[in-house]
Amino acid sequence: MNLPITVTQSDLLEILLNVSPIRPVFIWGAPGIGKSALVEQFAAEVGLPCVSLLGSQLAPEDIIGIPQIKGETSEFLPPKMIARKEPYVLFLDELNACSQEVQKAFYSLIHERRIGEYHLPEGSIVVGAGNRAQDSAIVKTMSSALINRMFHVQLKADAGQWIKWAKSAGLHPWVIDYIIQRPDDLFSEPPKTEEPFSTPRSWHMLSDALTEYGAGKKEIPANTLKMLAYGCLSPSHAGMFLAYTKNLKNKHMLDEIIAQKAKWPAKPEDRDVLYFLAQSFRAKLLAELPKNKQDISGNMLSFVYRAKGMIKELSVINFEIAQMTVAADDEHALPDWFMVEVIRDLPRLVRK
Repeated sequence: MNLPITVTQSDLLEILLNVSPIRPVFIWGAPGIGKSALVEQFAAEVGLPCVSLLGSQLAPEDIIGIPQIKGETSEFLPPKMIARKEPYVLFLDELNACSQEVQKAFYSLIHERRIGEYHLPEGSIVVGAGNRAQDSAIVKTMSSALINRMFHVQLKADAGQWIKWAKSAGLHPWVIDYIIQRPDDLFSEPPKTEEPFSTPRSWHMLSDALTEYGAGKKEIPANTLKMLAYGCLSPSHAGMFLAYTKNLKNKHMLDEIIAQKAKWPAKPEDRDVLYFLAQSFRAKLLAELPKNKQDISGNMLSFVYRAKGMIKELSVINFEIAQMTVAADDEHALPDWFMVEVIRDLPRLVRK
């Protein structure tokens, strides 16, 4: 399933607070985007224990329990983990990864909040989650009857909210600072091949590894740092992160280039740093340039002139990197009025 509307982490918490007490909510999202952590956070905020069941590892009897003879009849005894006396949040993770038989066992639990004769305590909440078919994860088709019993939302990664959380959680400063400069690198769609890819979870994993190795407090061998980055992130993001670490001694170089106190690095051995700085410059342009030319203020006008000059300087050092800095992609493009100014000075820079 791929819903036309996506929600951020804060949106999802608001939805869970308002919808899940009356209807089961199903959260769709790519692996590592933070579905499980947000459900646990929600449970903590409402003061309920969170019981997680992993759909891909369940058999029907793990839900409906086992039969026991009682007099002349039998009854099913639900598992101890589910059969609780106090209200709780039941989180059915990877629900769409379980077999059809297990999905059937969930029907009454999701629709009527009961298993056999056992009813969930009043005030209990049921939340499901799963990956999408395009995520190259273990996914099975959910029946229309099960889909129709739940309220569906699709979670997206939001860099601003993640940065705020990462600071409060004490993630490694390199990771936080990198995502501040390159927010688009927080998440990448799962690749078709078997290789690491960037998600909020994988950046958290890299943060843990950097902390354990003492990065920032002692010198980490370049090969070790490379191993850590490529072991967690998409290859392109890993390369950019390594360029960022290489540039740490000149952390404010982009600001100094803008202020004309420094120049773009031009040495061949610094090509990775040049690429990182250029992409950071592009991110700054996307974030700060107004969509309409009439909205340019006095201070912004100075920045616009300097930005055009920097692109021209960059094109002299590496024309291809300069092209990539101004090129439009599927999701982001520099304002049309700015591109007109760039084309006027550098007509060859924009590909036809």
